[in-house]
Amino acid sequence: MGSPPAALQAATMLISSDQIEQLHRRFKQLSGDQPTIRKENFNNVPDLELNPIRSKIVRAFFDNRNLRKGSSGLADEINFEDFLTIMSYFRPIDTTMDEEQVQLCRKEKLRFLFHMYDSDSDGRITLEEYRNVVEELLSGNPHIEKESARSIADGAMMEAASVCVGQMEPDQVYEGITFDDFLKIWQGIDIETKMHVRFLNMETIALCH
Repeated sequence: MGSPPAALQAATMLISSDQIEQLHRRFKQLSGDQPTIRKENFNNVPDLELNPIRSKIVRAFFDNRNLRKGSSGLADEINFEDFLTIMSYFRPIDTTMDEEQVQLCRKEKLRFLFHMYDSDSDGRITLEEYRNVVEELLSGNPHIEKESARSIADGAMMEAASVCVGQMEPDQVYEGITFDDFLKIWQGIDIETKMHVRFLNMETIALCH
């Protein structure tokens, strides 16, 4: 694959030994002092237990796209190096980064988020996939019925189409949100407030591939 861009090499130099040691302690706690983590190791994490999209969060840790091991499929288990790769998506934007590094890290964060929606790994978030996420997010609200959640998702998808495609013909069908569309939708939105890790008091690390 060749050498990584200079911006990536500079970003990896921001990792401190203390950060790696702290994350390794969290990894051992989560794995039960085993060399790898499996999905069931997340079952007893209090901060995830009541999260309405718990299954998608856990799945993201094993998604080969996020692990940079392929364009689809899920890993059965992950080691500490894989764990660091996943945690890198949650790193805060560092004030020492130049503009190229900032944009790179932001794009990688959004790619991780995109993968959570794109459950079939076809590179497009369909209406049905978006409905599933919205329904899960609103599942804990007793005042919102499933049909209302679907209407919210449908409205959001129509708005996405207007942002990404513009004026559509009456018979034109919007097939779904591509990653480029996703970047347009999130333009100007502070991704830092949307992506953070709280379970097990994990610290984010200064790493961006």
